Amino acid sequence: MLPSVYLHYREGTSDKVYQASIEEQDTGYVVNFAFGRRGTTLQTGTKTQVPVPLEAAQKIFDKLVKEKTAKGYLPYQDGTAYQHATHTDKEQRNTGVFCQLLNPIEADEVPKYIADDRFLAQEKHDGKRLIVSKKGNELTAINRKGLSVGFPASFEALKNHAIDFTLDGEAVGDCLFVFDLLELDDQNLRQEPLLNRLQKLDELLAQLNAKCLAKTASAHDTAGKQALFDRLHSQRKEGIVFKLKTSAYTAGRPNSGGNHLKHKFYATASFQVLAVNGKRSVALGLHENGKWVGAGNVTISINFEIPQAGDIVEVRYLYAFRESGSVYQPVYLGKRDDIDANDCVVGQLKYKAEQED
Repeated sequence: MLPSVYLHYREGTSDKVYQASIEEQDTGYVVNFAFGRRGTTLQTGTKTQVPVPLEAAQKIFDKLVKEKTAKGYLPYQDGTAYQHATHTDKEQRNTGVFCQLLNPIEADEVPKYIADDRFLAQEKHDGKRLIVSKKGNELTAINRKGLSVGFPASFEALKNHAIDFTLDGEAVGDCLFVFDLLELDDQNLRQEPLLNRLQKLDELLAQLNAKCLAKTASAHDTAGKQALFDRLHSQRKEGIVFKLKTSAYTAGRPNSGGNHLKHKFYATASFQVLAVNGKRSVALGLHENGKWVGAGNVTISINFEIPQAGDIVEVRYLYAFRESGSVYQPVYLGKRDDIDANDCVVGQLKYKAEQED
């Protein structure tokens, strides 16, 4: 059996896990890892971009474990293991399956969609977008870029069911909050009206009765949508989504508008790390007119590993200053492996409202 290790680190408010393993691939071996806060969907990666001999993989693995234990990580026997996608180049990992992306709307547009009975509302979860496809005894997790990625080991239980399906949802910890059903056995449901897909999703989730799956909260009439909005807002959830009940599922993002729209209760944006500062801080950058411009700094809490220059990261903030472009009250949310550098543009920013004289 090839070596693997599951480590944990606890100090103060920090509660982190780190898993590493040697896995056979093609004619050699790779050293893969996963890390993050306990109870969240872990970030995955590899220490070997190409397969290496077992002896070389063992040395890389041993060095990695030594580095982590030197930082205070300890073996942990009761953790949730994490299944890795095969770490090869993007072309090999490309599944050809892509998700439907939503355009944002501002707060003043929300009442229109709450009052419009053609639209239903769903909770927007604060996790990672994930399409999960089960065909036979194979399970594939696909990110918003169409690439196969790792998934929590709790999802493995889905292989035990005879039904094949493709679900779209948001992974939060060990659970997938499902909001759409794209395929059922040999049927492609993408062109069916959303309400039909949701009805079949209800029936499927009842049949599966899987602990790792939960249906996303929905509301269909004005009173229900308003109540959902009020609850999500008061509980400081990420946001709300409005979807046309008769709409088909269309991969990609329309240039503007669309049948599926989202409103976040706070602003988030994707940045590229320009530099690593001292005292667990990194400099943030955004692309504008063909060059990178500074967008301020963000502190990296001890729950996260410090990202490196060139990494893409997600940051929550209150607003941005129009004069400097810096974000105010930034909170680091983690690295993004499903966002390209060319998506890190100044146009993402929500600026501080200008006060009247």
